[in-house]
Amino acid sequence: MPTIGIELCDAGLLTAACETSEPHLIDVADKNGSPEWPGFCYAEGTNLIYGRAAEDMWFVHPRRVAHTFWSRLAHEPSTIAIGTKPPSFSELCFQFFREYATRLAATARPLEQVTIAVPGTYLKDEVTEEEKVGLLLGIFGEVKLPVAGMIDMACAALCDPRADGFNPALPVVVVDLHLEGADITLLATDDQLERRDFIHLPQFGYAHLLKQLTGTMGNRFLRHTAFDILEDGRIEQTFFRQTKDFVLSKNSEWRYHINTATRGYEMIAKREQLAIDANTFVVALVQGVQSFLVNSAHASEPCTIALTDRTSHLPGIETRFRAAGFTRLLRLPRGAAACGAARIGATRMKVPADLSDVPLEKSVPLADARRSTSTQWDARLLKNRHAQNRVAPTHAILEGIGHLIGTRSRFTIGLPDLGADVPLPDVFNGAEDCAVPLVQEGGRLWFIDASPNRAGTPSEGNGGRTIIDAGDHLTIRCKNGTADILFAHCPATNGRHS
Repeated sequence: MPTIGIELCDAGLLTAACETSEPHLIDVADKNGSPEWPGFCYAEGTNLIYGRAAEDMWFVHPRRVAHTFWSRLAHEPSTIAIGTKPPSFSELCFQFFREYATRLAATARPLEQVTIAVPGTYLKDEVTEEEKVGLLLGIFGEVKLPVAGMIDMACAALCDPRADGFNPALPVVVVDLHLEGADITLLATDDQLERRDFIHLPQFGYAHLLKQLTGTMGNRFLRHTAFDILEDGRIEQTFFRQTKDFVLSKNSEWRYHINTATRGYEMIAKREQLAIDANTFVVALVQGVQSFLVNSAHASEPCTIALTDRTSHLPGIETRFRAAGFTRLLRLPRGAAACGAARIGATRMKVPADLSDVPLEKSVPLADARRSTSTQWDARLLKNRHAQNRVAPTHAILEGIGHLIGTRSRFTIGLPDLGADVPLPDVFNGAEDCAVPLVQEGGRLWFIDASPNRAGTPSEGNGGRTIIDAGDHLTIRCKNGTADILFAHCPATNGRHS
């Protein structure tokens, strides 16, 4: 019996099936044969049309199209007017999902067990979680969906066996673009894969980005062909579709083509132009991630940045992250959350007798996660977020013993055989080439993210740099043990450090 995993993302629902340990994506076609399920609704008289067909009317009849109902899942009235009373956001979600569930049941027979990857924004606090999850359970109950469990979407995405593994010694930050905003989730990897911190960045969704890119590309099209795509809503809609296909493709160039009753217009666009148009959006998103990590009490450096497939299609996003000092990037496959949810459901979940007993997981065992096992050791810096005075440390303290940092340009923590200034305990002897370089420059001490190109081989030249202040901790881990180094500032007394 296969388990179905559903990625409940308003940028487009994705579906996976898993019978053993290898999940795979499946297409659920709508009534027009399209496998796309973006969170759009279009009011055609008293009828409501959902998904791709509704998205295709966005620029034609914008006042009759809604695309915020999944992000605003609640009993509040929506912006679509049908008769005298507009349907609520939750009603639009219900009718959208009912149509999807009907198509799913026709595609995946028999439909006996389903797990749902839930957007992180539904779980941002206890009050929101109670409201959103309660509404979701009501929708699932109405459509008689056999739900075995619900899982935080970022957690589920990191459990996709098709993905490259992440380093379990470091925290992971999942960056995911939805239709109405970006979800940034920080997950700890100490004893289990656990959601520790979260932020939702509004105005960083595909709806805003694609509207912006359609406008900038449309202006370029006007200069190139002297034809204005704003002349007609259907032409603008066609141009939007071509822009979206360009963004989601891997093509280095794209041929825009618009036909009118009298002639055709064409323009070749380069991906470099697309990157220029999206640059402000991408830079602001990366800055949002940086600010989130600076303010999070659970963040440490370095960390792994995991980009969902939706996010990785942003032109220039990986380059921007690397320029900001994030050297450990993981690109997740399309539908990672759907596949991860399907696999978890197939391996350890069953449909409960009562819908109210459906479990909601915001953490999963590390055994569920797709981890990398090649790295023999790793190090991460935990910043003291509460320190008032950021002063340079004078000593590195390990197991109660202080080691004078001094003024040399390089200070190393590692294996005694490598001539380290702070020798690690014997349990690290099996961690080949374990050395954490610290560099003094401009009167401050810097941590170098020694990202391994292969197991146990640091690459200092590619690493990011983080300033070390007194009160910060450096945690070094290997298979056999952990070392925690505290950086402290000891004031001078009579010319000597006390």
